[in-house]
Amino acid sequence: MNTADDRGWSPYIGGALSGVVFILSVWFAGKFVGASTTFVRSVGMVERLFSAERVAKMDYFVKEAPKIDWQCMFVLGIFIGSLIASTSSGTFRWTALPDMWEARFGPSRIRRGVVAFTGGLIAMFGARLADG
Repeated sequence: MNTADDRGWSPYIGGALSGVVFILSVWFAGKFVGASTTFVRSVGMVERLFSAERVAKMDYFVKEAPKIDWQCMFVLGIFIGSLIASTSSGTFRWTALPDMWEARFGPSRIRRGVVAFTGGLIAMFGARLADG
């Protein structure tokens, strides 16, 4: 909920800066910006701690081994950048889910968490299905 004294960043500036990052990514790295591959690789790195042989036999990881690369650093940069943006604008606060979720899904934290997790799961499935 925005108020007159909301000191958040302009969505136009944020969008323009994101566009510049996307263009520079393709221009310099020859790759499109994405995050879903990073999550798959992260799971592969964690699973490799428990069963390196199993991960080494998986078709996906045979083609591309789980590793820390530019996409992983990009996802880390998203976290760090959003932390800097929220603290510098004075809007940082610890919260599991936005207030609007309570208005939409009720006071149950479990219900809101399940809805958020399910939405993330569907979005990740769609991104992976599109080879993103």
